[in-house]
Amino acid sequence: MNPRQRRGVLIMLLAALAAVVLFFVAVSYVSSVNAKIAPTTTVYRAVKDIPAYSVIKEGSLEPVEVPEKWAADAAATDLQSVVGRRAAFNVSSGTYLGDDMVLPASALNEDEREIALTVDAKTGIAGRIRTGDFVDVYAIFGEDANDGSSKVLVRNVRVVSVRGAETRTETTSRDELQEQQVVPVTLALRPADALAVTYADAFAQTVRLVGLPPGSNSKNRDGERDQLDARDLDLPRPAGGE
Repeated sequence: MNPRQRRGVLIMLLAALAAVVLFFVAVSYVSSVNAKIAPTTTVYRAVKDIPAYSVIKEGSLEPVEVPEKWAADAAATDLQSVVGRRAAFNVSSGTYLGDDMVLPASALNEDEREIALTVDAKTGIAGRIRTGDFVDVYAIFGEDANDGSSKVLVRNVRVVSVRGAETRTETTSRDELQEQQVVPVTLALRPADALAVTYADAFAQTVRLVGLPPGSNSKNRDGERDQLDARDLDLPRPAGGE
């Protein structure tokens, strides 16, 4: 074997050795990556647009395997926990579904009824009320500050669900368009209380939810005042008024 042939054989052996080394390096890298991202979990992705309040069907979702450490805390990992429930808002195709994207299943007692209200996002709840909290429902009647009244319609009302803020456009008495941030809130009420809140929601000037400290729903609150008239505040009356 001449020197040129020996060099050729040596180069081939070095190339084979380098290939073996690269192979083991690649295997080691893949193993380390798998060790970092394992284990995996199954989450569900919308395969088509799901309109708000529509029932989520199994055919609307597809399973996707993702590393468990990359899955969001609220990611839906149990198909049966979301199928058959309603979407809380519009879900676009390709969105990974979360438990916070579906309306909670109804858990009413026999003497309760659900009623949905839209309250002012800033002054109504200000992001402080959550599902399971208890609130009082207040209403303000009367357009004149000197002749109106504020009333407690019902106390210790359980909050069933709270959705994200929505922007609504309303027409004022001067035919002007006015945008308002509102939050849809669902309450669990006894039938008689539901009638009172429904009436106030339609005819009262304002309906407010008032948050309560923990444990207030189990305390006797009969001594609390439940109505305030404008004349009790001794407001100054406009010039020329009686």
